[in-house]
Amino acid sequence: MTEWTKSSWRAKPRIQMPDYPDQAALEAVEAQLARFPLLVFAGEARRLKKHLAAAGRGEAFLLQGGDCAESFDQFSSDAIRDTFKVMLQMAIVLTHGAKVPVIKVGRMAGQFAKPRSAPTETVEGVELPSYRGDIINELDFTPEARIPDPEKMLRAYTQAAATLNLIRAFSTGGYADVHQVHAWTLGFTESEKVDRYREIANRISDTLDFMTAAGVNGDTAHTLKSVEFYTSHESLLLEYEEALTRIDSTTGKWLAGSGHMIWIGDRTRQPDGAHVEFASGVQNPIGLKAGPSMTSEDLKVLMAKLNPENEEGRLTLIARFGAGSVGEHLPRLIKTVREEGANVTWVCDAMHGNTIKSSTGYKTRPFDSVLREVREFFAVHATEGTVPGGVHFEMTGQDVTECTGGVRAVSDEDLSDRYHTACDPRLNASQSLELAFLVADELSNRRAAHRDQAAG
Repeated sequence: MTEWTKSSWRAKPRIQMPDYPDQAALEAVEAQLARFPLLVFAGEARRLKKHLAAAGRGEAFLLQGGDCAESFDQFSSDAIRDTFKVMLQMAIVLTHGAKVPVIKVGRMAGQFAKPRSAPTETVEGVELPSYRGDIINELDFTPEARIPDPEKMLRAYTQAAATLNLIRAFSTGGYADVHQVHAWTLGFTESEKVDRYREIANRISDTLDFMTAAGVNGDTAHTLKSVEFYTSHESLLLEYEEALTRIDSTTGKWLAGSGHMIWIGDRTRQPDGAHVEFASGVQNPIGLKAGPSMTSEDLKVLMAKLNPENEEGRLTLIARFGAGSVGEHLPRLIKTVREEGANVTWVCDAMHGNTIKSSTGYKTRPFDSVLREVREFFAVHATEGTVPGGVHFEMTGQDVTECTGGVRAVSDEDLSDRYHTACDPRLNASQSLELAFLVADELSNRRAAHRDQAAG
C-alpha cells in the first residue's frame, strides 16, 4: 500500500473541485498558504476527539451548527457574535434536558466551499459554471465572476483567522460566562419558547447564587466563565486543506490545520476518491455524511479506511436522509456498524434531506420536516438500543426568513423578506431555539427511559 502523504490525494479521482485556469497563480497561493500559521492546534483537535468519544457513549452530546456557506460580503463581528450566542442558548437548553455536557462545534472559520448538484447553471438561456463558494468563485452571474480564482483562498484564510480570534475572545473573555445566561436572550421576540428559556435561566441563576453563597470557587468558578468552542467545515477544496496540513511535533502525526473537525460530504465520499484519501491521513476527528445512497459495503470500506484503528471519537457518522426516510435507511447502517464492531458517533443532520422549492421559487426547508427527521432519528436509536450522539444544523443568529414554519410561522410569501443565504436556507435564531427544546425533550425522554429500565 502506498504511504499516505498530504498530497497523495492528487493521484486519486477528484470531483466537486475547480479547475484553475492559471496553474502558476494557484501554485503561488499554495506556497504562500503553506508558510502561514495554522488556524487550529493539534491539542485542541485531540481534545475534541475525546469529547466526541464521550458523545458516542452517551456521556456527552454534540451540537454542530452554523452557516451553510460563509460569505465574504456578509462577514461581520455582529454576525459571528449572534450565531455564537444562539449556540450558547441552544447548549444551555440541551444541557438542561440531557444532563450531560454539550460539545459546541461551529460550521465556521472555514465553511467557504460548497458542492453543487451540477457543474453549470443556466439562466435565461445563458450557461455558466456553478457558484462553488466564495473561496473559489463569485455569486454574480457573469463569466468573469464564475472563473475560479486561487487568490480567494488567501482571503478565506484571513477571514477564518479573524473569526477564530473573535470566537476565542468570546469563549474565554467573559461573554460565555454562564452568569450571563439572561443577557443571551436579548434580541428575541416574545414567545412560549423564550419564556421556557427564561425559566431555565432563572433556575441556573438560583443555582449559581447558591454556589456562590456556599463558597464554591477555584476551578469550578473558572469553568463556568468560559466554554470550549470548536470549528468544523467540509474539507472540499483540497489545495487549501493540503497547504494548511502540517506535522504535529508532539505526536509526529499530520494535522489538518484549517479546522478542528473536518467532514466528507455525501457527494464526495467515494472510497477510492481524493477526499477520502486526504481525510484518512490526518489526526483530526472526521465527519462522514451518510445519505440514502450509502450502501452497507461502502460504509464498511469507509470505516476501515477512515478509522483503521477503530479509535473512539475519530469517526462521526452524520445521517441525512430526509423526513420520512430515516426508518428505511438508518437501521441498516446501524446494523453494519454493529456487525463491524465499529466505534462511531451518530449525529443527525436534519437539514440536507429536507430542501424543497417553495411556491414562490425560493429554495427552503420546512421547519416541520426538520423536526420530523430529528424525531425519527431518536426513535430509531431508541428501537435499536444505540446512542444518538448529536445534531448538525445549518443556522444563523440573524433574523432571516429562509426556512418556513416555526414559532413565528414563516410562510412561502415571507421568504423574500430577509433571504440572505448564498447557498442553502438556514434556521433563524428563534427556529434554532425552538429546535433545541425539541431535542432536549427527546434527550430527557431517553434519560427517563434508561432510568426506568435500570429500575425494572
